[in-house]
Amino acid sequence: MKIGSIFVTKSGVCYNYGAIYFDSYTAGRRLGPDSQALREVIVERKIRVLVAKPGLDGHDRGAKVIARALRDAGMEVIYTGLQQSPQMIVEAALQEDVDVIGISILSGAHMTLLPKVMNMLRAQQMDDVLVVVGGIISDEDAATLKSEHGVAAVFGPGSSTHTIVEFIQKHAGVGRD
Repeated sequence: MKIGSIFVTKSGVCYNYGAIYFDSYTAGRRLGPDSQALREVIVERKIRVLVAKPGLDGHDRGAKVIARALRDAGMEVIYTGLQQSPQMIVEAALQEDVDVIGISILSGAHMTLLPKVMNMLRAQQMDDVLVVVGGIISDEDAATLKSEHGVAAVFGPGSSTHTIVEFIQKHAGVGRD
């Protein structure tokens, strides 16, 4: 824990100032870092995932299945709906302060739209947001998206929701404060 960190608690916000913690639940009582009361109020922040469908793609059943699986795994999921532009996706991610962007794309426009999303994220200094993609994407395109554009993972048809959930749980928030 570093000085000035903010923790979300059951009752509000708990600020860490060295070894003294204050929040509305503790009513300003001083709590040391080993305090049982402190352990009771600090709740782990849920992973926030934005699920988006860029371009003119009109099929969202897979995105909804993934969104439900992520939610069932304890993540907070924001679904943007169909036909989102790269700018709309990045703006929503910024406004929602997400840890992960999951993009579902079946239209074949992944080599046009995904680099735009990644460039816009970098322009907004959101390099710490994990980007995962699902859809019909060739192995060659998947390798290019990962190596040249910074996409963390590409999940093709038949990928299990369990594998996707585990990947996000393992990699989300890495590099974030």
